[in-house]
Amino acid sequence: MPEKHLSTQFDSELSAVSTRVMELGGLVESQIRQAIYALSQFSVEVADQVTATEPRVNAMEIEIDRELSSIIGRRQPTARDLRLLMAISKATANLERVGDEAEKIARMVRSIISSGAPRALPSMELRVAADLASSLLRKSLDAFARLDTAAAVSILKEDDQIDQEFGGFVRKLVTYMMEDPRMISPSLDLLFLAKAIERIGDHAKNIAELIIYIVKGTDVRHTSMEQIESAVK
Repeated sequence: MPEKHLSTQFDSELSAVSTRVMELGGLVESQIRQAIYALSQFSVEVADQVTATEPRVNAMEIEIDRELSSIIGRRQPTARDLRLLMAISKATANLERVGDEAEKIARMVRSIISSGAPRALPSMELRVAADLASSLLRKSLDAFARLDTAAAVSILKEDDQIDQEFGGFVRKLVTYMMEDPRMISPSLDLLFLAKAIERIGDHAKNIAELIIYIVKGTDVRHTSMEQIESAVK
């Protein structure tokens, strides 16, 4: 990820911390896959595995932040190097929150199973959205490793598709609840689950925005797509 610097030691430290971020990304990707599988198979055992991974994700976030603080204190980086270190810290925080959302999905799956809710609820659409969110996170990590601004812009556009899936799913759940009041409680569980999936897409989007910040020095949060595309030119 990082470019070459005059200090070989600094290069080595940046490479090491970047590798740790990618490891964290792989870990939370695994959490998402397990959470989706738990949903598709209504598996309490797999949902429990997602929850069991959460302490490791939290520990890795703390370790990476500690290393970043050490690098900043010892090297006193300037300009782009400091932007890179700050962005790595923010990307790490986003990945930890993805882990939180995966754990939330697992918790909701357990709630749905324990309630004895019928499997006729529209969980298939939810799995489609979850696959989209997982794919988006994977793309954002790959783009972050390569500092690829073109890929970052593509990710930001793709996030809209997840938002559309979420909106359509909410409308379908409302219909289920109106037709059968017994579906209100399990439908609300699925609604919270859908929101967690949408948030995973949002965190992938945040990481994509950080790529542009590192490379161009421009904060593109809360800006239009036209402004973002202009910033990366």
